[in-house]
Amino acid sequence: MARHSGGRGWYGRTVGAALGVTLLAAGAAVWTAQADTVDRTPQRASVPAEPGAAPQAVAATIAHSSDKGPRGVNITIDDGPDPVWTPQVLDVLEKYGVKATFCMVGRQAQAHPDLVKKVVAAGHRLCDHSVSHDTTMDKKSQAFQSQEILDAERMITEASGGVKPMYYRAPGGAFTPYSRTLAASRGMRPLGWNVDSKDFERPGTNAIVATVEREVPNGPTILFHDAGGDRSQTVEALRQVLPWLKGQGYSFGFPVR
Repeated sequence: MARHSGGRGWYGRTVGAALGVTLLAAGAAVWTAQADTVDRTPQRASVPAEPGAAPQAVAATIAHSSDKGPRGVNITIDDGPDPVWTPQVLDVLEKYGVKATFCMVGRQAQAHPDLVKKVVAAGHRLCDHSVSHDTTMDKKSQAFQSQEILDAERMITEASGGVKPMYYRAPGGAFTPYSRTLAASRGMRPLGWNVDSKDFERPGTNAIVATVEREVPNGPTILFHDAGGDRSQTVEALRQVLPWLKGQGYSFGFPVR
């Protein structure tokens, strides 16, 4: 998976890291060529963790496929929760009956536990997106990677009231063999994406919609954001993209585990 490049002022002010938004396409040309094996067994949304229960390990390979099969798509929402934009994204998803995977930054989850609980209550899934969204994590020590992943897992689980994240998405796609293995050992499947909507760049609603419509043949997992600045274009784009995808015969699912 290619790395984002460039700067994210919101995160730069928060964590002093140079963060980025440009993703080079890393999905397979056709969905059937993806390395993931599609599990067609219906899967549940996030469920509460049992106190004291050891996590059940999952595959350490980066997931891209949908549990809905070849005509499934996965809506993924990154970097929140945000008190302004996450509720609006949730409203659009509810309107169209779509369940999504929310990749949450640990500090954001800790700051807005009410929104984490709202996401879970609506039947969406949680994903660990690290504590501070440092896109240079793959250049850092294993100790740093471990702290970012495990602390975020704890923050999100506590904020949700006991619901563990089911996936781990490295900031900017900065996975390492160590981070993937660590996340998988905690029951969090490493999660990639096939379609970068480019919404973080705020190119305009029409451009976001056009990108998704053009790129969705590259694979089912679509990347949007609900934090990091003004996400009004994202909200409006979702209002257009979700019914369009339904009209094209796609079903909305979750990433394979």
